[in-house]
Amino acid sequence: MTSNLLLAPRREAARSDLLERRLRRYHPRFQAEVRVLAMGHSRIADLAASFPALLFALAVPRPGLDPAPALAHVVDGLGLAEAAVAADVPMWLRKVPPEALTRPIGRLPDGELFRRQIANHFPRSPKLAPIWLQVVADVADLAHEAAAVWIARELVREQRRVNPARLRLISLWSWFSSQPATYGHGLIGKPWTPDMRIGPALAAADDWRMLIALQVNLGRLPISDMWLRTGRVAGYDFLPLDTIVAIAEEADAMRNCLHTYGYNLAHNRSRLWSVRRDGERVATLRVASRYRDPLPNIVELKAAGNAEVPRELWWAARQWLHMHDLSQVEMGRRDWGTAPLDRAAWQSLWRPYWIAKRRIPEFLPMTPSRSALEAL
Repeated sequence: MTSNLLLAPRREAARSDLLERRLRRYHPRFQAEVRVLAMGHSRIADLAASFPALLFALAVPRPGLDPAPALAHVVDGLGLAEAAVAADVPMWLRKVPPEALTRPIGRLPDGELFRRQIANHFPRSPKLAPIWLQVVADVADLAHEAAAVWIARELVREQRRVNPARLRLISLWSWFSSQPATYGHGLIGKPWTPDMRIGPALAAADDWRMLIALQVNLGRLPISDMWLRTGRVAGYDFLPLDTIVAIAEEADAMRNCLHTYGYNLAHNRSRLWSVRRDGERVATLRVASRYRDPLPNIVELKAAGNAEVPRELWWAARQWLHMHDLSQVEMGRRDWGTAPLDRAAWQSLWRPYWIAKRRIPEFLPMTPSRSALEAL
């Protein structure tokens, strides 16, 4: 009996030391809150071992979450699942180490399929854990559960390729990929699929962003003033690329970067033309001013894949250009950043997303702006 009395303080000290080691694993910024809560009841303290994320969520609740019902469940000895439901904390977070918890836990998916899938992609590195958790939460919120599982996998596979700053674009692209009836889906060349790797996904999302910029810069109406007229010289036809569709089709067929020219075209710095022979595309031509010359010039003339064109085509293009009275061409160049964006196109693009998410995010305002477009 005496020995048991002597051992009890030692056991208590050992338990206290073990709890302290567990509490020290939480982020220093939140250790005080977690410690105060854990010291309030032994069953709450046990969460440091059995469900670290639940203890954190109760000590550092997200805005709008009342931790009292979940705390009552824990103190009353009810199951972890019941307490987790009351705290709106998914059970799959039981595997998440304390080191991963660096901010209040937001809403996370918790469907049966999601729980099974996400369990396969937990990071082994404690340093990666907080980034991983935040990335999963952000993509789940901005896109959907399938995309959140996908980014969890890709972050573990290729951490260096997953830039958190680019997840907004990736999320929007993956969301619109699953919305075939939307305007935004119609601008997607290569839609998101769960078997994609991060590299091709980033490239496809960037292509989509460029088409969005083209659309919002130019709007749905054709460019009214192409400076020059359609013409035919030496069997070559010079046709205007004056609409979004025409520019996108030319870029795809000729394997060039015309879809990046929205900003340039909106500020009247260039005009784009397709050169064809017997109906076949043979070159893409760009007209702009050269150096300090105020008159239109042929500044680019390239075949598919930006290959060089023959001398005879340059001569035909020069003859076509000089069929016009260039002294009468007013290019009307705008100062950079002053061309208005197309509000109707912007709102048509994002309205389905606003409705589905029941909010208008700060980064997708009702009125388009250059800063919002560039921040995608």
